[in-house]
Amino acid sequence: MFICNFKINGSKIFKYFFICIIILLIIIFGIVSYRVFSGANTASKLKTCIPNNEISQIQTKNYTNILKAVHENIDSYVGKKICFTGYVYRVLDLQDTQFVLARDMIVNSNSQTVVVGFLCELDNAKDFENNTWVELTGEIIKGDYHGDMPIIKIIEIHKVDAPSEEYVYPPDESYIPTAGIL
Repeated sequence: MFICNFKINGSKIFKYFFICIIILLIIIFGIVSYRVFSGANTASKLKTCIPNNEISQIQTKNYTNILKAVHENIDSYVGKKICFTGYVYRVLDLQDTQFVLARDMIVNSNSQTVVVGFLCELDNAKDFENNTWVELTGEIIKGDYHGDMPIIKIIEIHKVDAPSEEYVYPPDESYIPTAGIL
């Protein structure tokens, strides 16, 4: 028969446990700090998506990030010029001079989509039928449509073929709402 005796020192176990918890907290703090600072760096890159004096081309990959940033902080983007492609989409309560330059955003893995886009104003907006793909250049102004809303005052517009990438995706994980930055 083999008998084994263990002597457990409670204070040593507590010390090892306490050291392990401290090391775990340091690792978690390091990971969180890295994500916050790399996210802040990405947010500063997003602010430069629409430069002050130039016309910025909105691409499929950054479409919803810019759309969300402009809607959340309209005043920062008033006067900026943008150029992008979408299709003409109208809802019943829009004025005759308005339409939404829309894209379909995929919201889940079953390819369900919702329409997203910028409200646009153009004197001859009726010349463009629903579902017509256009490319436009315009200036962001602050308007009113059920509350404050960024509106694109169209400078130039022309019909185009549907792009190869018709769908856009929700804002990516690097998106940091501008309202959350102090």
